[in-house]
Amino acid sequence: MNPAIQYVRDNRKRHLDQLTELLRIPSISTDPEKKKAIGQAADWVSSRLKEAGCTKVKIHKTAGHPIVYGEWLGAPGKPTLLVYGHYDVQPVDPLELWHTPPFEPTLRDEKLYARGASDDKGQVIIHVNALEAHLQTTGSCPVNLKFVIEGEEEIGSPHLDPFIGENSKMLACDAVVVSDTAMFAKGVPSICYGLRGLAYLQIDLTGTDSDLHSGTFGGAVVNPANALVAMLASLKDANGKIKIPGFYDNVRKLKAKERKAFASLPHSDSRYKKALGAPALFGEKGYTTLERTYARPSLDINGIWSGFTGEGAKTVIPAKAHAKISMRLVPDQTAKEIARKVKKHLKAIAPKSVKIEVTPLHGGEAWLADTDHPALAAAGRAMKGAFGRKPVFVREGGSIPVVGTFADVLKVPCVLLGVGLNEDNIHAPNEKMDLDQFYRGNEAAVLLFEEMGAGTPGGKKKKK
Repeated sequence: MNPAIQYVRDNRKRHLDQLTELLRIPSISTDPEKKKAIGQAADWVSSRLKEAGCTKVKIHKTAGHPIVYGEWLGAPGKPTLLVYGHYDVQPVDPLELWHTPPFEPTLRDEKLYARGASDDKGQVIIHVNALEAHLQTTGSCPVNLKFVIEGEEEIGSPHLDPFIGENSKMLACDAVVVSDTAMFAKGVPSICYGLRGLAYLQIDLTGTDSDLHSGTFGGAVVNPANALVAMLASLKDANGKIKIPGFYDNVRKLKAKERKAFASLPHSDSRYKKALGAPALFGEKGYTTLERTYARPSLDINGIWSGFTGEGAKTVIPAKAHAKISMRLVPDQTAKEIARKVKKHLKAIAPKSVKIEVTPLHGGEAWLADTDHPALAAAGRAMKGAFGRKPVFVREGGSIPVVGTFADVLKVPCVLLGVGLNEDNIHAPNEKMDLDQFYRGNEAAVLLFEEMGAGTPGGKKKKK
């Protein structure tokens, strides 16, 4: 038996208890009242890195939430991996839909329920456990390791890009490893080689100085809520195609090889629909569900509010109406350019009787890796060793903007080795981590270090 694998198996309870400690910290990055909790989470991560064996650990302050850096560089001549993850979590609303309190981790049916269990505390910690396993069993690690664990991922990582740019020498490595994605399905390990980008905007319409009586003034002025709803409804046609001029100009077409690979995955629209509780699926005509979520852009309303929404009736014409919208982007689209086009279009279609403001909130670029890269092959061997079958290659519909930054600034491959599941309810009530996924994730991280250490920098397997 591999001694490091045996170690993580023997220490499953302790590693689960440690994860539970971290999950109790309500490190919600969007909530100013949770600033103290953010600091507590950063301190916990720092202490855990030291305990696992990192010889240098530092909490870097930013204008926002701190970034925790750790390193173990005791393998001269071996590749260096940089592990990225985040300790901040999403808000818990609506609280009433949680079956158990979100920051009181609860075991139920071999799953650990808590906010952050899968996104991303339960995933990033597997690499810390793997370092500990190697050091405790052999006194060394097959690779050099650097950790960057931040506290602002859920708010767009506003201070991470500058940190990477200013510390590129300190962060120099042969590959970046990110565990913040999901496997294709339980029992179907996967390596993610593509992410969609993001452009996120807020729209504010103002009609009058204050709310008006809908009887006295109805029919005399434009209702900003009516105007906003009409504007938003016009952004897509009945077939799901986005109608903003120039939106598809730079969309990279799917290759026949990729479409064939997606079609071979064990996906069922009927199972997908049932799992979501949706009466029907909908999306851009001419593409399958996986093609739409993996490799086609999208536009969605994320929130809309205006006027009176309390109990009972109040007959008003609201003075203001607001919406937040997001566009998921694909390779060759850029967040800045799409935000510009959307803003221009919204201003063009807004009624002259309202004032409009369109504010970009945050964004990130799409990312696509070469599936033939030796670093991805090494990750594939590690996943096969931990989960018992060869992984499939998939794309992810979500966004991790820093992946593109790492690739551009550090000029190294990025490996997305996720062990979460799509049914983990990330960003939703009752988020969870399947215990088997967590335990096998620890083993996958152990094997990843060995596979990368047995190869050349970049992950290519050395010839014997």
